Amino acid sequence: MGPDRSSRYIVVFTDGAAKGNPGPGGWAAVVVTPSGRVREFGGGARHTTNNKMELTGPIEALAHLEKIPGPIALYTDSTYVIRGITEWIPNWHRRGWRTMEGKDVLNRELWELLWSLVHERNGGVEWHYVRGHIGIPGNERVDEIANAFALNEDPGLYEGPIADYPVRIFDIPEDTNLPTSSGSSGKGRNAKPHSYLSVVDGVAMRHATWAACEARVKGTSGARFKKAMSAEDEKAILKAWGVSL
Repeated sequence: MGPDRSSRYIVVFTDGAAKGNPGPGGWAAVVVTPSGRVREFGGGARHTTNNKMELTGPIEALAHLEKIPGPIALYTDSTYVIRGITEWIPNWHRRGWRTMEGKDVLNRELWELLWSLVHERNGGVEWHYVRGHIGIPGNERVDEIANAFALNEDPGLYEGPIADYPVRIFDIPEDTNLPTSSGSSGKGRNAKPHSYLSVVDGVAMRHATWAACEARVKGTSGARFKKAMSAEDEKAILKAWGVSL
């Protein structure tokens, strides 16, 4: 982000985390105003999900900025949040807050609150996707804060001038487009999966074939499994589950 853009936009980074998913969780936000002030904030919940915390970050940031006018550039590594607020909500409204499969939309209360904050925003909100865990300073910092709150630790929140802020918050890649749904290996139903993922008793594993994945989870209470279409998709799934390989 160049200096001209940073002088016109309120820059926001948000993130969420859950340990166990559901389990202890945390959310985080970093807000930088055009006047050069930075505020970090966050919070936690004893029993929550990763998606709830991912939604809580932008909700809390936008609520904090309700009386501060101007356009917002909001950065998150959650495709769930961005696709929900920019693509899925109009369809949910039309179907009476039901999914394509006819099921109730999860986290409806949070989605409605976020939708209201966005549409009442004076100056509007631009949503930008940033890949997680690739060294983007703002994203790394909110990840650190969210995980600290999930673990009931003190992240050492900063509030003060940008000149004294140790995080290079404006070091943001030019490309902040969402990844394609099917990943880089191809498009449509015939795309070859990148991997199959499973979680049993909190332990995640990667499988090269569906047969191997199925053999691990079949008949196991509480097991989770999912197909990943790309390395990026795999990272997002593991983060949503609150586990790592």
